[in-house]
Amino acid sequence: MGGAALCFQRSPKGMFRTFENIAKEWKKIDRAILYRIVREFKRDRLIDYKEEKDDSVSIVLSKLGKKYALHCKLDEMQIKTPDRWDGLWRIVIFDIPEKRKKAREALRSKLKELGFRELQKSVLVYPYECENEVDFICEVFELRNNVRYIKTNYISNEAELKLRFDI
Repeated sequence: MGGAALCFQRSPKGMFRTFENIAKEWKKIDRAILYRIVREFKRDRLIDYKEEKDDSVSIVLSKLGKKYALHCKLDEMQIKTPDRWDGLWRIVIFDIPEKRKKAREALRSKLKELGFRELQKSVLVYPYECENEVDFICEVFELRNNVRYIKTNYISNEAELKLRFDI
């Protein structure tokens, strides 16, 4: 919460005041509760302990913890829409085996939620830059090898898509 407060500060004076408040709040944290939460994260395999060269111990996200963090961020994801369309279509195509059906459906659902339109069951289109978002989704669902991202300046029946995207 303190990081968000810092983002909205417009003056150095306001930033210093926010830092002071963060320090005060940090001191109020019940250490027993903090340690319990860390132990729960360790038990759930969301974090690992890493011993540093100076004999200190760091708490780091495990592979499962990173996946969980990515999933949480996935729920908040939005694609920024620029003021002007650059004339390029972004096409996502995928061929995901039946044994990964849930991941396939999750991918399709998330892309539609973000505003993609279906050209075919495994071909979706979007008019604005979204490669990073598609890569992120592929990483979360572990589908990198099954998904392709294409940019093109021509699609037949383009007028219909322009209407659908209000371009």
